[in-house]
Amino acid sequence: MQIRGLATGIGSLPYQEADKALDIIFKYLPEVPFWPQLPRRDIREGMSVQFSEGLPCLRVTRQGLIYDPANREKELEDFYGRIILGEPDYFGISTDFSSGFTHFISRLKEHDLNGVELLKCHISGPFTFAAGVKDEKGIALLHDEIMMQAILKGLSFKALWQLRALETFGKKTILFVDEPYLGCFGSAYTPINREAVIKGLSELTDAVKSDNVLVGVHCCGNTDWSIFTGARGVDIISFDAFNFLERFILYAGDIEFFLERGGILCWGIVPTGDAPLEEDAVALADRLKRGIDALAAKGVKRERLLENLLLSPSCGLGTLAESRVEPIFELLREISVILRR
Repeated sequence: MQIRGLATGIGSLPYQEADKALDIIFKYLPEVPFWPQLPRRDIREGMSVQFSEGLPCLRVTRQGLIYDPANREKELEDFYGRIILGEPDYFGISTDFSSGFTHFISRLKEHDLNGVELLKCHISGPFTFAAGVKDEKGIALLHDEIMMQAILKGLSFKALWQLRALETFGKKTILFVDEPYLGCFGSAYTPINREAVIKGLSELTDAVKSDNVLVGVHCCGNTDWSIFTGARGVDIISFDAFNFLERFILYAGDIEFFLERGGILCWGIVPTGDAPLEEDAVALADRLKRGIDALAAKGVKRERLLENLLLSPSCGLGTLAESRVEPIFELLREISVILRR
């Protein structure tokens, strides 16, 4: 399988109907289709809420996910009992929380898979998930070691449940761990240390890795990219190549090390901001090529960059108008064709 220039999506789309989202995905991203998160359909499809079923002390309200420690000891005991028994089905994502995944599986059963190279699934990253839920004192669960570990374990099983469902189609699978919170890593707004991030991500990848699974980390902000190149088992780094390419290039040494061990870069080259798109596919492809040139000038092997290159939008599209989705995916498809030539 040749990775070079294959295109996929990040996760969220603004539609309320899963089939409408999947029609667009299979039309423009047929080699690497993904299941769509649909946060406008239901609050239960929000980035963190969607992966909360079965996790201890978490409740879904109209305002989102809240922490309820009233029966913490008992819930943690029951939770780890399920973990010890190795029951990923208990941590499955129901249709109420993800119509996109349910319809994705149905679509794959009906679809001619000969042109499909990879299947993509995703989870909310443990740091982003834990940072978004606060305890009764207003402190994020990120700083509660016991809950942080439970979240990490639970999300690992959420990933395993998806991977088990997808392995029946006989295709290699990409699992993206979405960590937008780490886009501010190193600032006062992300008071966690490097070792904790690398340890947590490595533990998650250890739990889900197999010969048929590639694990990626998506971060759409500007971060210390060495936390991902240094995490054991991370195969793909997904970054916003439109807005932060110059900052990313500063980590050329870490990127070369990552590519040498078989790593893949997913270039989020099509912008997903609110402003109308002003660049066409040729201009965006040229921007990407300039990024490759800059990394090559710093000693990163050009052929490695080209052969281990995926494409995506810079971030999820869930907050955009529906009318913006198809032009973005069409651009992505055109850039893929240009690069694969």
